[in-house]
Amino acid sequence: MKSRAMRKAELMAVAEQEIEGLLEWMEAEESPDLEQIEEEVLRIRKRLGEEMTREVIENQATVYPVYAPKCPQCGKRMGDKGKKEKEISSKVGEVKLKRAYYYCDQCRTGLFPPR
Repeated sequence: MKSRAMRKAELMAVAEQEIEGLLEWMEAEESPDLEQIEEEVLRIRKRLGEEMTREVIENQATVYPVYAPKCPQCGKRMGDKGKKEKEISSKVGEVKLKRAYYYCDQCRTGLFPPR
């Protein structure tokens, strides 16, 4: 499990990268209009929101571990196949995260539990 300091450092690195990109953009654009400024700021806000959302979701997965669920088809406990990357759509954008993945050998069904 990541420490608070590690999480903060990762988020700060993303913020610094975006701020650096904004400063470079400001130097490259002679006189952007309001729409261009808004588009750049919204792009940055989207990226930061996606990263923060991913971090909170991944933290929940470590704080509240999911126990092997039952297969929705046959009712047997599913096997833990480790963590796999999944992209989800959220209100802040597309978020890539690693979640526990379970698989039923009998039904050949896999799932990412909601938590």
